[in-house]
Order: sequence, then C-alpha cells, then structure tokens
Amino acid sequence: MSQPVLRPLALGEILDVAFGLYRGLFMPLLVITLATNAVPVALSVYIEASGGALLHLPLYFTNLLLNIVFGAIASAAATFVVSENYMGRSLSAGGAFARATPYIGRLVVLGLLMGFVVGLGTLLLIVPGIILFTGLSLATPAMVIEGLDAPTTAMGRSWALTRGHRGKLFGALFTVFVLILLPMIALGGFAAAAGDATMLSPRASAMALVWLAAASLVQILIYPLLYCVLTVAYYDLRVRKEAFDLEVLAAGLAQA
Repeated sequence: MSQPVLRPLALGEILDVAFGLYRGLFMPLLVITLATNAVPVALSVYIEASGGALLHLPLYFTNLLLNIVFGAIASAAATFVVSENYMGRSLSAGGAFARATPYIGRLVVLGLLMGFVVGLGTLLLIVPGIILFTGLSLATPAMVIEGLDAPTTAMGRSWALTRGHRGKLFGALFTVFVLILLPMIALGGFAAAAGDATMLSPRASAMALVWLAAASLVQILIYPLLYCVLTVAYYDLRVRKEAFDLEVLAAGLAQA
C-alpha cells in the first residue's frame, strides 16, 4: 500500500505518482482489464476472422454492447482499486468488482452522455470537443469515489473540479494516449510491411488478425495507467480546491 500524496502536484508529479501506482497495482489492475476485455476481444477477433462486421451484424452489435457494459465495470473497479491504495488502504480485484456492480447502469448512461456531448463538440469544432472531454474526464472517479447517483451530477462535479486546471489535465491525458497509441501504430506498420500488397490475400488477412490481437493486448496492459492518472488528478484537484488534505488529517486526528 502507498501513502497518499495529499498536496498540490505539478504535471510531472501527477504522472510520476500515477506510474508508481500502476507498477504497484499491476496485478489487480491486470486481472480487472483481462476479466472485462477477454470476451469482447475474442469476439472481435472471431468477427474479423470470419468475414467482418457486415456478415455478423447481430454479433457485432452484441459485442459493442458488451464493450460498453464491461468498460463501465472496468472503469469503476479500477478506480476503486487505485483510490483505496492511494489513500493507504488495500482492495482486491474481487472486492473492487463487488463495489463496482451497483454503478454499472449509472456509468453506462454517463458514458453515453459524455460521448454525445464530446462528439457534438468535436463535430462543431475540434477544440471545443477537446475542452469538453478534458473537463468531463473526472466524472467517473467523482461518481464512484463520492457515490454520486446521477450521471449529470458527476459531469457537473468534474466540470467544476477541472475549471482552471484543464490545461494540466489535458497534458496528463495526452501523455497516456500517446503511450497507448504509439505501440498500436508501430504494430500497424509492422503488419502492413509484413502483409502482401493485395489486402484480400490470406497473408494480409492473417496479419490483420495478428495486429488486432496484439493491439488489444497492448491496450489491456497500458490502459489501466489512464485510471491511475485520472484518480491522482481527481485527488490533486480536491486538495487544491477543497482542502481535502486537511479533511483527511482532521479525520485521522478524530480517530486517534
């Protein structure tokens, strides 16, 4: 278990603390991501191997629904594990799943609402979409850590917490997305170089499947870092704006 770093953090410190949590919690986070990604990844590979989404529309949409639901479970469970450890406590992957279950419906609705709002902002102009995404990115940690009931309340909470600090938060998120995307781009380049020029050839199809499986594995390994960054950023902003460090200190003195 780590001790909470309850003081205002610079961008580099947020990333450093998040990487430390990622290393220390690698196994429970890996269990969570594997448990929630195994079925969707297997279905994606099967759909691709057997002719693509157009030939398996019912299975494709079923897999899309599974991705949404399992993604909600993964985000809540991982946030619980990271949050508890950050505050000096411990929580197993099984315990995190148990605590995440009541939030599934709310998180699914939250994800759909955020996708609509951010998508609309991106369609109008790319910059508003980025601002909206950054401003709403702490909605999931706010909902599960504070036990918020309404998705709109969680979105408002995130928007208020990030006000004045969205540039730093964007820098942290951008770093994580680069770490996720770079290996997948490299794998895509390798697959393109190894495949034939004719995209319908058996070898090209096989390389596409290898790329899909490898990209999914990379995502499973790296994506938990995003939950670590978001959770650390959430507590950092609570310390900055709400004196959360003093609140925790007062609670500890009261127990003593």
